[in-house]
Amino acid sequence: MPQRVLVIGAGFAGLAAATSLAHKGYDVTILEKNDMPGGRARVFQEKGFTFDMGPSWYWMPDVFDTYFARFGKKTSNYYNLVRLDPSYSVIFGTNEVVDLPAGLDPLEKLFEDIEPGSGPKLREFLKQASYKYEVGMKKFVWKPSRSITEFLSLKLLYDVTRLDVFQSFATHARKFFKNPRLLEIVEFPVLFLGATPQNTPAMYSLMNYAEMALGTWYPMGGMHEIVKAMVSLAEEKGVKILLNQTVQKIDIAQNKAKRVVTDQGIFETDVVVAGADYNHVETKLVDPNYRNYDDDYWDKRVMAPSSLLFYLGIGERVLRLQHHNLFFDEDFSLHAQEIYETPRWPTKPLFYASAPSKTDPSVAPEGCENLFLLIPVAPDLTDNDQTRDRYFNMIMDRLEAYTGQSIRTKLVFKRSYAHKDFKQDYNAFRGNAYGLANTLRQTALLKPALKNKRVNNLFYTGQLTVPGPGVPPSLISGLVVADEIAKEFP
Repeated sequence: MPQRVLVIGAGFAGLAAATSLAHKGYDVTILEKNDMPGGRARVFQEKGFTFDMGPSWYWMPDVFDTYFARFGKKTSNYYNLVRLDPSYSVIFGTNEVVDLPAGLDPLEKLFEDIEPGSGPKLREFLKQASYKYEVGMKKFVWKPSRSITEFLSLKLLYDVTRLDVFQSFATHARKFFKNPRLLEIVEFPVLFLGATPQNTPAMYSLMNYAEMALGTWYPMGGMHEIVKAMVSLAEEKGVKILLNQTVQKIDIAQNKAKRVVTDQGIFETDVVVAGADYNHVETKLVDPNYRNYDDDYWDKRVMAPSSLLFYLGIGERVLRLQHHNLFFDEDFSLHAQEIYETPRWPTKPLFYASAPSKTDPSVAPEGCENLFLLIPVAPDLTDNDQTRDRYFNMIMDRLEAYTGQSIRTKLVFKRSYAHKDFKQDYNAFRGNAYGLANTLRQTALLKPALKNKRVNNLFYTGQLTVPGPGVPPSLISGLVVADEIAKEFP
């Protein structure tokens, strides 16, 4: 009889772990709390609009290609990818807009036009970033980080010295660029990593390589198409996905997880993979003596941001917007400080507007626009309807001034989503949206471990363990934990 594995949570990491284990011959069942798979990448439909609830950027296409190739498949077997051009727009003011073109030649020209001499510097910046991407995304993120010996090869030590781990991103970027607009453009991807550019390792210029060189893509139909593809592949491999299963307890005896209890039933098992929120599993699903970390440890974790989201159906087309739009028309450094250093609701927030209906007519009725608005905010803030309404009107004032339209009078549908929703739907620690911050002290071996130290068949996967937050790292997390289980429970 094949060994039984229960996976808690059908997010990217849980689906990846389950599919990989089923492919290796295990009997795998996923227990999912919500009424559809996908975790933060769920979807909902309302009044003819289709809204992706979470991730909206398709970066690092090679990671998705690698994932499906592991099972003899291609992304094109499941969804149609298109490269966005421009990749995104940055709005610095009503009459100051920078469209980031797809392709390095036009991008270099753009930089050169903004800051003479910066075109060749961009080429060198991305050359260094390419090396970091190759090492970071092809080597380091695939390590389970269970022992220092994983990192002791001379080649890896040499690589570490070239990764700029101990230099800040802000310092690194200023070696290449002086123009404040260019600095904000190159620093934007690290805004969601969990620290200001001054406190983020320069290694994360690999994010710039991902978005500028590898491109910004979109799966037609929406980001949930990735989830549908993963579910299809999982079920093809024999994975059973049970929805509306709220896990209440992991029963442990003699340092071994024996069964998982949900509000719908009891499931016997040989191995448990917890793809749910790590802190929730530790504090609510196992007895205190089986925890990896105490409350003091969790209190000291530095979290990546949470988000205030608005899903809007607009009864007309919205002018001047691209698919992805970054509204950097307020003080970048002030907003970053109010997320990371003096956590509070932001004074004058930057925000992001996604209009997928610019690329994909299927996500909105004809003549209408699908808008997804996001304000990155500190985790663990007091979240109420009055606060949400205040920020909605604050950013809509700026959006309407930019487009020259009275968008609020054309609202067909509106839904907001923030801290209390992340907690309710995903048991998200401190209402986080993006997991642990990618700080030097929370990297690799210094992240929460992927295996329980006291329960020999309980493993963890997802954005609070290695390798970290984001869709591609979560996919990798699931594959890494599956390989570790296959070593220990052949």
